[in-house]
Amino acid sequence: MADAKTILIVEDEAMIGMMLEDYLETLGYGLHAIAASVDEACDHARKGGFDAALVDCNLQGEKSWPVADILAENGIPFIFATGGIADDVPQGHANRPTLAKPYTIGAVERALGKVLSPQ
Repeated sequence: MADAKTILIVEDEAMIGMMLEDYLETLGYGLHAIAASVDEACDHARKGGFDAALVDCNLQGEKSWPVADILAENGIPFIFATGGIADDVPQGHANRPTLAKPYTIGAVERALGKVLSPQ
């Protein structure tokens, strides 16, 4: 499946990253990379080469807003993954889709379908 869309996963919990990787495979997406820190994710976001990103709001206690800013500047669609109400998404990204933890494969499929479908 050479034309599979690739997804960058920004997630600091290895088990969740692996679960998301399984979901992507099951849904027919390719994994671009798993970034576990804001710096690593920003690096991937600058380089691009993927179709969309799933961005955890909290990475090792650091907010992932800089990653979102770079993705938005580069026109790469993304979804915020949030573990709760403490993740106050900045006003500039308030219209972005969010995915609540714990993830289900159906929710991941719907969220990616939303950001990757032709507008």
